[in-house]
Formats: sequence, structure tokens, C-alpha cells
Amino acid sequence: MSFSQIILEWYGVHKRDLPWRTTINPYNIWLSEIMLQQTRVAQGIPYYNKFLEAFPTVHDLARAPEEKVLKLWQGLGYYSRARNLHTTAKIIVDTYSGEFPTTYKEVLTLKGIGDYTASAIVSICFNQPEPVVDGNVYRVLARYFGVDMPINSTSGIKYFKSLAREVMDIENIRDYNQGIMEFGAIQCAPKSPDCDVCPLNHACVALKEDRVRELPVKLKKAKIKSRYFNYLVFIDEHGKTLWEQRKGKGIWQNMYQFPLMETDQSVDVSKIRELAVKNIGVDVGRVTLYNTDVIIHKLSHQHLYTQFWVLESTTPLTNGISWQSIFDFPVPVLISDFIKTFKI
Repeated sequence: MSFSQIILEWYGVHKRDLPWRTTINPYNIWLSEIMLQQTRVAQGIPYYNKFLEAFPTVHDLARAPEEKVLKLWQGLGYYSRARNLHTTAKIIVDTYSGEFPTTYKEVLTLKGIGDYTASAIVSICFNQPEPVVDGNVYRVLARYFGVDMPINSTSGIKYFKSLAREVMDIENIRDYNQGIMEFGAIQCAPKSPDCDVCPLNHACVALKEDRVRELPVKLKKAKIKSRYFNYLVFIDEHGKTLWEQRKGKGIWQNMYQFPLMETDQSVDVSKIRELAVKNIGVDVGRVTLYNTDVIIHKLSHQHLYTQFWVLESTTPLTNGISWQSIFDFPVPVLISDFIKTFKI
């Protein structure tokens, strides 16, 4: 039995009952694939269901205000995925009359869609013979064939794509692609795979050479940058606070937050008071550090050392908004966790 036949047979027995597997509608498949980038399946399912409830079709998503899209995405992280999703929905409606393009090359031109996502969409929805290569597929191929080429190098990406095309099942590409991804997620797992019951163990190079833990190989990431965030939580006598929208191309673009002062290192109360008066122009009375232990929020290339400072304004905040209203805005998970616990 060939490699692809084994994958298909295994998938027929072990595939999980996931909501997007009940359809080949490209809108649903696209949505699930974008959501599952950098997100575990268990975490992604509730978001997928909420999105479809709010935006049943690509037309609904295209018409939605960005703030609503970001609010529904809140907690998933990597918010550029949500913004690209929204932009692409508009393109599909305006350029393709709401009909998803059916070829790999056309799908690849859409914002936020790379090789893997384009291949997944056209193979699952339109039965096009395009191999998918995600983290799970890299792992299965690297271990089974004993490939130690870095999966995140230019040459490695090209090699694994070619290898995936060579071994794929053209006749049943829809199930095969889902099968090999599922196989990597469940059977050929990153840590502690159960090789004794693996249907590929008879010919797995990594198992034969005792290299399962070593493969796949990945180049080391760039150095992690440390940043120090100080959120200034102003409160006046009327229960109002100051609120702002993040601009620019940095993290959390267009999300909302308390005024943010970024410093070179952790600072004390006197420095926060000075920054509040100098940069915000608000006279403050008592200043309190809400979290005595620094919150370390880890992103892919940076760690945010975060402190929330509560500042009592001595005068009414003329540009302030009521505390209750801030719950309606899309916010980073850092802010969300804080406002759930802080009581004014």
C-alpha cells in the first residue's frame, strides 16, 4: 500500500468531527483555514461558529464594520488575519460578484492568503490537485522520509512542496490533503507520537534511525525583543476614563486601549506621574500600580512587560468615556483581561 493510500485509510477511520468538514463551501473553508493559523482547533471552533452566526455569507462579512470584525476576533491574536479576512471579503464581493475564485493562482492573489491556504481552498472546495504543506505536513514528511532540510528555509520550503506534490493522491485530493494534516495533528504529533501503532512505522526513516525527536529541523528564530508597556488607566469623579485607538502598522492595529506609555525599562510611580502630566496633560492625584507583578505577554518576536497604572484625575476628563462603554470596543487580550477584573 502506498504512502497516500495509508494516509487515506487512516483518515477514514480517525478523522475528527469538525464543523467545517460538513461543507465544501469556499467561504467556510477559507474562514476555518485563516482562523486555524496560529490557533489550536479547540480554541478556533467557538470563534468559527460565532463568525458564521454573525456573518453567514461573504456578503455579510464584506458589509460589516471593521470594529465588529475585530471584536469577534478578540482573543485569537494576530489581528492582521482578521483585517485581511475583511479586506478579501470585500474583494470577493466587488471583483468576483461574491463567487470565490476557483484556481490556485487566482486565490493566491487575495490578501492574507499564501501558498498553504490557497492550496487547501482549491483542493477541498474544487478538487484541484494542489498539495498542502502546513506544520503538520512538514512533520509527517520530514520524519517519514528522513529529511533534515530546515522547513523554514527557502530551499526547504521548495523541497517539501515538491515532495508533497510527488506523494499526494490526485484522485482523492480533497480527503488526502485533509488526511495528511489530520495525521500530523493526531498520529505524528510534535511531542510523544505513538510510533508503535503508526501505520507508517514500517518505512519511517526517523523511527528507524531514532531521529523522531530531531525532525523536522527548523532554523532558529530572530532574537526576541523586550518592550515595556505602561497603560495609564485614568479615572475621574464621574467614572470616566481615557480611551484611544491604536494607529500605524504595529501590533494590534485599530484596536483600542488606555493611553500607553512605552519606556526603556520598568518605571516607578513618580515617572508615571511625570509622563501623565507631560504627555496626556491631565493633573492627577493618587497613582496606584494595579499589578504588582509585571505581566509578561509573549508575542512571536517580542515580549511585552506590562503594568497597569490607575490614576485618579483631579478634574473631569473632558474627552473621557464611561467605563461601561469600553466593553463594546475590540481590544487586545491584555486589555480585555484587565477590564474584566478591575472595578472602579
